[in-house]
Amino acid sequence: MSEGEGEADRSIAGVTNGDSDGEFGRLLSAEGAPPPPPAPPEPRSRVDDWWERVTVGARARALWNWGAPAFVVLVASITRLWNLGSPHELVFDETFYVKDAWTLVNLGYESKWPDGANDGFASGTADGYLTEGSFVVHPPLGKYLISIGMALLGGGNSVGWRISTAIVGILAVVLIMLIAKKLMGSTLLAVLAGSLLAIDGNAIVMSRVALLDNFVMIFVLLGFGAVLLDREHSRGRLEAWIAQRQKLGKPLDWGPALWWRPWLISAGLAFGLATSVKWNGLYFLAVFAIYTLVVDALARRRAGIAFWATSTILKQAPTSFVLTVPIALVTYLLTWTRWFTTTGGYYRQWATDPGNAATGFFAWVPLEWQSFWHYQVSTYNYHVGEQRPHGYQANPLSWLFMVRPTSMYYSGAEKGQNGCITDLCGTSITGIANPLIWWAATAAILFLLYRLVRFREWQVGLILIGMAAGYLPWLMYLQRTVFQFYTIAFEPFMILGLVFEMGLVLGDARDPGWYRNRGFALVGAFMLLAVVVSVYFWPLWAGIQLDYQFLAGHWWLPTWR
Repeated sequence: MSEGEGEADRSIAGVTNGDSDGEFGRLLSAEGAPPPPPAPPEPRSRVDDWWERVTVGARARALWNWGAPAFVVLVASITRLWNLGSPHELVFDETFYVKDAWTLVNLGYESKWPDGANDGFASGTADGYLTEGSFVVHPPLGKYLISIGMALLGGGNSVGWRISTAIVGILAVVLIMLIAKKLMGSTLLAVLAGSLLAIDGNAIVMSRVALLDNFVMIFVLLGFGAVLLDREHSRGRLEAWIAQRQKLGKPLDWGPALWWRPWLISAGLAFGLATSVKWNGLYFLAVFAIYTLVVDALARRRAGIAFWATSTILKQAPTSFVLTVPIALVTYLLTWTRWFTTTGGYYRQWATDPGNAATGFFAWVPLEWQSFWHYQVSTYNYHVGEQRPHGYQANPLSWLFMVRPTSMYYSGAEKGQNGCITDLCGTSITGIANPLIWWAATAAILFLLYRLVRFREWQVGLILIGMAAGYLPWLMYLQRTVFQFYTIAFEPFMILGLVFEMGLVLGDARDPGWYRNRGFALVGAFMLLAVVVSVYFWPLWAGIQLDYQFLAGHWWLPTWR
């Protein structure tokens, strides 16, 4: 542990705003005059005093640093794995992705299914697929990941359908804690970030159904973590280059082209994997590529490189492009390998049909690549033109306020049916995020916009960049049929924004005791209330049968029905 991390853990929260005046300002307050007697020290927080006593030994600190995150992971595992196989039928878009995953296992491409195939899955039978290729509008990687559980547990096993998304949901909790610790330097804030993601309904539901968006989220988080690490690594490389140039007496005018940036390469790989699940991963690749160049430019300016902007554009930008875009493109193409190596996939033989093959300049392109390009163009046209109405579609302008959550599953029962003991019962799986967490996180993101302008904290900027990459592109498609659950791709950035502000409320051990006590009381009360709200909504996230009137009491907004 570094010295900075150790101080952060000793002060519990570890987020500081710096000392704008401090001792230096006080010494200059009266020119030539001796400083006034120091004021008596502010009383320390009771929590800080207690914390110093209980973490005095290495074993106690290790128990906190490892035990608290492990407990959060345990909570995440329970909320995602308990009764995962219920209901034993395809819910919402599982009807597409589970079937596609199973035909990928057996045929190497997505194929069509006959009418009534869902009943077969409900009865534990996953046979009956056809061999004719099916038009699917998302790349295959997410369905390959779903197919892992099906290959292990069987195509008719509902746990097998969902186990991959559940495991990814648990890993996301681990990853957000690692990122929060690196970003904010505090184990407490890392635990808070992991806890909020572990108990939030949107994250829980998306980890309990076999949809694709959880996979986008985990790869985006991996890419974000790699960008965070590249920021530190590239700064060290720049400092080493400057030191070497100064030692040799050479000028610094243009700066270097930094080629050895393994974390930047890793980011390109991660965002390429995200794009290989759903195309919105491409926005993260583009936005974070621009972000890294801005960081490079500012680092060169601070280092005193004369042509810092020009050298970034002419030297580092092409280098960074080579380090990220080709690996992302190759990764995307590799996920289509079985479409190329089989012959039954949709549009696989398109270019061989009379009149379809290119003529003129592009006639040299192999026919399979012409067919592939036609498939990608057709997919793009589908995405930009999809406007068929759906009962649970949600305009992106409403996402941050959670106006229309997605109902994944509903089944009603009358008294005596399926264990119903009241006049009317209902079983629901609805992607309602924990309202307290979601609305507080939305407010936090909006406040961080002000804070970025006011204080220009790099942590705030990085969080908002992730949020912008995940959310803002959807504002170009306000007429498209889209859903609230797409927000899982950027929910981790909302959580990080909320936790950053919790750190500001908590302060650190240098703050007055009254401020710290108030901060711990506020954050503690918020977390306790968030847990209570999650317990209340848990039946709607896990598909537990309820009395209908009690179930209806969870629809806080009329649009939640």
